[in-house]
Amino acid sequence: MNASEFRKTGKEMVDYVADYLEGIEERQVYPDVEPGYLRPLIPTTAPQEPDTFEDIMIDVEKIIMPGVTHWHSPHFFAYFPTASSYPAMLADMLCGAIGCIGFSWAASPACTELETVMMDWLGKMLELPEVFLAGRNSEGGGVIQGSASEATLVALLAARTKVIRQLQTAHPDLTQAAIMEKLVAYSSDQAHSSVERAGLIGGVKLKAIPSDSEFAMRASALQEALERDKAAGLIPFFVVATLGTTSCCSFDNLLEVGPICNWENMWLHIDAAYAGSAFICPEFRHLLNGVEFADSFNFNPHKWLLVNFDCSAMWVKKRSTLTGAFKMDPLYLKHSHQDSGLITDYRHWQLPLGRRFRSLKMWFVFRMYGVKGLQAYIRKHVQLSHEFEALVRQDPCFEICAEVTLGLVCFRLKGSNKLNEALLEKINNARKIHLVPCHLRDKFVLRFAICSRTVESAHIQHAWKHIRELATQLLQARKE
Repeated sequence: MNASEFRKTGKEMVDYVADYLEGIEERQVYPDVEPGYLRPLIPTTAPQEPDTFEDIMIDVEKIIMPGVTHWHSPHFFAYFPTASSYPAMLADMLCGAIGCIGFSWAASPACTELETVMMDWLGKMLELPEVFLAGRNSEGGGVIQGSASEATLVALLAARTKVIRQLQTAHPDLTQAAIMEKLVAYSSDQAHSSVERAGLIGGVKLKAIPSDSEFAMRASALQEALERDKAAGLIPFFVVATLGTTSCCSFDNLLEVGPICNWENMWLHIDAAYAGSAFICPEFRHLLNGVEFADSFNFNPHKWLLVNFDCSAMWVKKRSTLTGAFKMDPLYLKHSHQDSGLITDYRHWQLPLGRRFRSLKMWFVFRMYGVKGLQAYIRKHVQLSHEFEALVRQDPCFEICAEVTLGLVCFRLKGSNKLNEALLEKINNARKIHLVPCHLRDKFVLRFAICSRTVESAHIQHAWKHIRELATQLLQARKE
């Protein structure tokens, strides 16, 4: 494909994407295929001669689209939102065209410098303490990770390295292995499974702190675990506080947990993967109060801030804690400006070496929406979630299972877990809307997350009507 052919097919692809997104509401939100459906539909080997763009696009509709879950459909209410906007798609095109691998400033100066500035823009939108922002006299700064899972792992590994070095400095006879077997990290019992995975990869014990009646981690429960573990000779070193849990969007109490972490010299990492986007709205900023106690903070603009995947924003108070843990500097990666103090090489802030020009997506989205446009988008989703909550509360057959703070509603039929499992099965088998469940204590609960950029009140009303109809059928069948 030459430049002339690219101009032609590129315009056709833009038209296809626009048509797909404009017509996505008419597509079945959840695919009706079985595992292994795709392999018999494509050749067993790559073609020896080139196929045409037209033939490939025919196969996209014929082979790919039947197996796609349409995350951006206004009938999709599962998981959490994954961001999508036209400005971000345009920036992704430019990122692909530039095609740099921005592991260092020298590898592509604009790639590094725009990321630093965009992370400061976003940090200021959130009103983060100055210590988290980059600057000539600052020790902190922000970096784009691939996911919140990655950010948690990076924070845990940095905290592990920090405590090992501190202990070995104070006690030179201690081996790394002897320290590692005593290290223990903590999170709420509502934390995402990726936190447990970080502990597994990091080779440290991870303990779940029982949450309170509002599904939040509190100081008393954390303190009790700390005292018990210290008495047993363990070394507490790392705490993950979640703001906006995956199950029910609950919030750990930072103002209680934070001071304990600082007093005990434990690294505090905040995982606000979903909820963090809402903190750009003044009315939700109080949910981040206590961030000043944290060593690192992370959320995903690629969930709810209209920046397409992947873009996970992470800030640290002391960037040297990351670079100290991950810095590897072979001669072929060195450059003349790396020790100037004016720039950073982001390869030292992350697990991979290579990195895409992801900050372009932030730059395009922030400029083409403006802060006010992004705030309006968040507020609309929150309003729609409260609309759905009100509909549920009006029906005596249903109950709300957790406080509705942002864009997630946890609800269920009053009755057994089996009854609610049967309801969810009917909903997803009908394929008119898509939901996923969670467990809150011993209850099987349905999650209704406002996800699509194009979702409107009419879709909420349609979804509720559909749920009620299926619930009525289910209850009537149980009576017969």
